[in-house]
Amino acid sequence: MTGYPALRLLAALALFAVGASAVAQQNLPANGLFLVAKPSVTDPNFARTVVLVTQAEDASTVGVIINRPTSLKLADMLQRQQQPVDNYRHPVYFGGPVMRQVVVSLFRSEKPPEHAAFHVLKTIYLTMHPDNIAKLLADPDAHYRLYVGFSGWAPRQLQGEFVRNDWYVLPADEATLFREKSEGLWEELVERVMRLGPRVSR
Repeated sequence: MTGYPALRLLAALALFAVGASAVAQQNLPANGLFLVAKPSVTDPNFARTVVLVTQAEDASTVGVIINRPTSLKLADMLQRQQQPVDNYRHPVYFGGPVMRQVVVSLFRSEKPPEHAAFHVLKTIYLTMHPDNIAKLLADPDAHYRLYVGFSGWAPRQLQGEFVRNDWYVLPADEATLFREKSEGLWEELVERVMRLGPRVSR
């Protein structure tokens, strides 16, 4: 890999455990990137996807696909927990093929969350902790997205996919994460990579 290699970008991510102190995370550097599937990727789980990824302390990589809305009903997924699901007005997204029965949330919080969460960007967190999600659902003013399942790679697995030339890499940004519609996002980011050139794409 040459130019601005993806492996250097991944190595630059701050490494946090899921249970790390959220207070300690609040002022730390960005720990998130966009992986943009190259047109050659044919795996149905990831073809034409944009994946927000963050790293854990053991160098495994986790994240969610941000451009795969589903027709799933949140009420059906959380009915046993009797959560106030009516406050959530966005689609439930397909986050990835791992643990598809698990609800994951990407959310904005000016204060550190009370329970385990990945710090992604300043004031942006990723969590699957049910208490964090319950608090978001109970707040009609909360700013968040919900996903079913997540994407995950063991240590060095993702590096192998870079060697195979599967992904473009871009810095994550809040506006893209929470844009109203995800239609056309993959095409837009591929075009952005083409404009910026190899400094960010490999």
